[in-house]
Parts: sequence; C-alpha cells; structure tokens
Amino acid sequence: MTFHWNWAFTWEILPRLLHATVNTLLAAGIGYAIALVLGLVLALAQRTPWKPLTLVVRETIEFIRSTPLVLQIFFVFYVGPQFGIRLSPWVSGMIAIGLHYSAYLSEVYRAGIEAVPKGQWEACRAINMSTRDTYLRIIIPQALPPSVAGMGNYLVGIFKDTPMLSVIGVTELMHAANAIGSESYRFLEPYTLVGVIFLAISLPTAGLVRLFEGWVRRKLGL
Repeated sequence: MTFHWNWAFTWEILPRLLHATVNTLLAAGIGYAIALVLGLVLALAQRTPWKPLTLVVRETIEFIRSTPLVLQIFFVFYVGPQFGIRLSPWVSGMIAIGLHYSAYLSEVYRAGIEAVPKGQWEACRAINMSTRDTYLRIIIPQALPPSVAGMGNYLVGIFKDTPMLSVIGVTELMHAANAIGSESYRFLEPYTLVGVIFLAISLPTAGLVRLFEGWVRRKLGL
C-alpha cells in the first residue's frame, strides 16, 4: 500500500466516483422526501385525542431515535424477508433512512407546532374551523419557518449517513471508494476524493438552507 498522491490514478477513478455520487444524492433525496412526509404524520399523530395512539407513536419515535441507523438498515433488508417483505438493497436503504430521519423530523415539526401561540388555536376554535383547516391554513404555515433550520440540518445529516448503505451493497460513494481501494490497493486517492465530494455538497447545501430559511421568513413577514 502506497501513500504518495497519484494524479493519473485520481483522474482515472474520478468518473466512477462521480457516478456513485449521483446514486448517493438519489438515495439521500428520496430518503429525505420520505422523512419529510412521514415525520409530519408522526408529529400530528402525537397530537390526537386518542391517547393509545399517541403513546404508541411516541414510543416508536423514541425506539427509532435510540437505535443506530445501520442496525435499522440491516433489519429492513435482512429481517423483512422473514415476514415476506423482500426489498432490493436500494429500496431497503431508502426506506430505512426515511424511517430513521422521520423520527427526528417529527420532533422538529412538533417543536414548530408547539411554538405557535395558543391564541391562534383558540381563534380557530372560536370560528368553528375544522381540525384539518386549522392545521393546513393556520398552524402548519406558522410552524414551518422556525422548523426550516432543523429540517436543513437533517438533510445534510442524511447525505453524510448514506455511506451506511454500503453494508447492504448499495453502490454509493463510500462503497465505490472501498471497491476501488480493494481493486488497486490504493485508498488514499478514493477516500480523499470522497471527503472532498461530501464537503463540496454539504457546505453549499447548508448555505442554501440558510438562504431558504431567510426567504420563508421574509415571505411570511416574520
């Protein structure tokens, strides 16, 4: 194993790593979309008047947050078939990421909803507004702006956690880097390029999230 930098080898493996980057972005994007929707469902489910449902949802969220993502990936991919649920590595990975981060996003949503002044709820009840309209037209639009920062942080977090999908054979960035290193016995270049690619995506994403948060606040006059 050598540790001096080889530029010829770097340019040779770069296209392969860039192709894996597309897969990484796809896995992160779909996993995040699942987490956004499911996280809101879980947050609202904790506010129902039916206490048994609230208790089950809260305990489920705590269980998901208290166990490692890699364990959940293994569970979805390897344990699912025991119950007749056979999924490809890609689908298993994106579902596991979506489930894992939905638990965290549900707490972000919940904090945003609870930050809405009680007077808003009372006004909605006073005019006999339905629960559905109360959430869609009054509460959620006010809860989202303070939640944007947390939602953006988890987007970056999902992207950085995609290397865990390599444990079930998903060809993302780290999986490609490991394959290149095993084939060539050179790990310096592929691992360094992976770090640079992650940095090149994570930093602009964090900046865009801050810009989007400011735009939302200005749009709503906050």
